[in-house]
Amino acid sequence: MMIGVPKEIKNNEFRVGLTPSGVRILTEAGHEIYIEKDAGEGSGISDEEYIEAGATLLPLASDVFEQTEMIVKVKEPMPEEYELIRENQIIFTYLHLAPAPELTEALIKSKCVAVAYETIQLEDGSLPLLTPMSMIAGRIAPQIGAHYLEKVHGGRGVLLGGVPGVGRGKVTILGGGVVGMNAARIAVGLGAEVYVLDIDYKQLSYLDTIFGNSLTTVMCNEENISRLIDSSDLVIGAVLIPGAKAPALVSKDMISTMLPGSVAIDVCIDQGGCFETSKPTTHEEPVYMVEGVVHYCVTNMPGAVGRTSTFALTNATLPYVLEIANLGCEEALNRNGSLAKGLNLFNGEVICKPVADSLGLVCTPIEAVI
Repeated sequence: MMIGVPKEIKNNEFRVGLTPSGVRILTEAGHEIYIEKDAGEGSGISDEEYIEAGATLLPLASDVFEQTEMIVKVKEPMPEEYELIRENQIIFTYLHLAPAPELTEALIKSKCVAVAYETIQLEDGSLPLLTPMSMIAGRIAPQIGAHYLEKVHGGRGVLLGGVPGVGRGKVTILGGGVVGMNAARIAVGLGAEVYVLDIDYKQLSYLDTIFGNSLTTVMCNEENISRLIDSSDLVIGAVLIPGAKAPALVSKDMISTMLPGSVAIDVCIDQGGCFETSKPTTHEEPVYMVEGVVHYCVTNMPGAVGRTSTFALTNATLPYVLEIANLGCEEALNRNGSLAKGLNLFNGEVICKPVADSLGLVCTPIEAVI
């Protein structure tokens, strides 16, 4: 199969779809890999490394899209890329279609085969291609929160770890899954007073076992959210419904009760966000103020640590890329039920029910197209 990797063009997106080692494995399996010039630059990967691994370099993204059967990306296609996507071309990337009607419409119109990293799901319910980026986003979030709590950045002027004789900062994390657990790990390490909310009692019990008395687990409901966030220095939104829009757990009225200069970080902004006051931001302009609260809602948080993220992502995605390339897309989807859950769109049909439900579209069963 001819596989293409264009350079990411989302604002300050430094990741790339494949590493040189991934290219080497694919070329050794008999596939042709086409990389856009300078695609790996943001991750510290040179064109020469790709060439040595067996890739062919192409000067423009349009060349990559034109010459390949499958596109392997990191982030969703940008408007400039919509017209480059061809009928039956496989687009394998993070898509996050539920809150993105324009992107969904463009992909439907193209009649491509859109497979989303974030909805590939194992039998145990885990999301293997979302997990590495969720881990990174979770670990970044407290660092970012600590930064924006500094007075010079609009924050309260609070040090999360405190000092002898002065209280620690309070961190509330909404969601105890992969993002929340990793956010808790870093927040605890910084010395903060940490609270994690979740609706899953088993997950709260697990967190309690792992972290012991270094954090407090709380059942997630409106009353507990309201009670905790109005005294928190940092609130991290980390909830997820696979493929669907994130639930709006924090209303504008709740935000108005938060401490002036406190920080709200919405890690689930890719899926629409869990704060009513959230709106997508970029690394270039990452924050804005609502009711005196600093909001950080960057849609590609792991892109800030491009090298770490690129290598972690390729580790996770490569087996699926190889399976699709070796078997062909339809056969791979037929054989691998977990991969089949990643199929969001097929030749103009919406296959992923959470996406269809979120956007008010008709859902076509996968059995009708594969």
